[in-house]
Amino acid sequence: MASAFEYWIGSRYVRSRSSNRFVSLISAISMLGIAIAVLVLILVLSVVNGFERELRERLLTMTSHADIEGMDGRLTDADAYVAAVLQNPRVAAAAPYVRGQALFVFGERLSGAELRGVDPAQESTVSNIVDVMTAGELTSLAAGKFNIVMGVELANELAVDIGDKVTVTLAEGRVTPAGVVPRTKRFTVSGLYRVGMYEFDRRLAYINLSDAQRLYRHRNTVTGIRLAVTEIYEAPTIVREVALQHDPMVLVGDWTRRNVNLFRSIQITKSILFVILLLVVAVAAFNIVSTLVMVVKDKQSDIAILRTVGARPSSVVRIFMTQGVVIGVLGTLAGAVLGILLAANLEAVVGFVESVFGIKFLAADVYFISDLPSELRAGDVVMISSIALLLAFASTLYPAWMAAQTAPAEALRYE
Repeated sequence: MASAFEYWIGSRYVRSRSSNRFVSLISAISMLGIAIAVLVLILVLSVVNGFERELRERLLTMTSHADIEGMDGRLTDADAYVAAVLQNPRVAAAAPYVRGQALFVFGERLSGAELRGVDPAQESTVSNIVDVMTAGELTSLAAGKFNIVMGVELANELAVDIGDKVTVTLAEGRVTPAGVVPRTKRFTVSGLYRVGMYEFDRRLAYINLSDAQRLYRHRNTVTGIRLAVTEIYEAPTIVREVALQHDPMVLVGDWTRRNVNLFRSIQITKSILFVILLLVVAVAAFNIVSTLVMVVKDKQSDIAILRTVGARPSSVVRIFMTQGVVIGVLGTLAGAVLGILLAANLEAVVGFVESVFGIKFLAADVYFISDLPSELRAGDVVMISSIALLLAFASTLYPAWMAAQTAPAEALRYE
């Protein structure tokens, strides 16, 4: 009965209908502040999680889990090496490649990019390039046809389309009676892809492996071998294990090492944003202190009457703690629900805003990812809500203690 009595009074103070509606107004403002702070924190962390997920997935679309290269950029007997590597049960697939830099020329337009020679059938086993093709097919890269597949941003830069012929110029020259001249070769654009990361869409093109060997004079050698492993987070261990088993004198790399600074910066940014926005939640929660202090001042006579009819100081403490907790719980629930709804539909909301106002939040030529992704994680929502409730509860302690110290005689002297 005592608990129900204290909760009833505390909840009535939140929705007070007395002539002094100022108390209800500041209670609503405190509740709104907590809701907005929780909403923003859930939304920001979801966006950071989405960026991390999209970055990882798009990186792994174009880059292998791990790679092995020759010490001098040349690896001999690639087919035998691939067969030996595939004997490891933790290696799912392997594909040789030739890599080099080139200058692409079409009409009066030119652009530099990486040129990668691959075997279409083997490449599809170590990357997801086939899934991001927007025009043409990767299988069009047949040996001897000198076809090329490039990213849409590179194609836009050169103003080329399917069927156009692009001149590829290498920095390595050839000696002629007229002197050293750059080596060039014309390729036909047979496919376009779009990953959604400017770094790949603008800086990478594919040709057939044998065409690349002829172009870069690799003869029977390749630059290296790309691996797909069964456990992507174990890629550093697996690639070292494979190299030590077959040829220790090689260079090894993996997707975590190549992008370690990028993912580390994302984690640091996420931690900093969490701390900063948690301070916003704390400010909103501690607004409850000022709210309850004003309520205590406004309800001095009510507290005195309760004390004179037998209410104990602990009951007064629970009344005002109930009011603060109700504000905190309602504000946190509202913020969590709105945050979940907005984070779950963020891409649609952003797309709508961009189409209505004709703006672009993330320019493709500035950011790695041109879309605004979101990944809602239950753990983040639970953690944010728990911290908000804890701060709201802590904010009730001092005002409730102050209310319990009210002397009935002093409060009723001038009533």
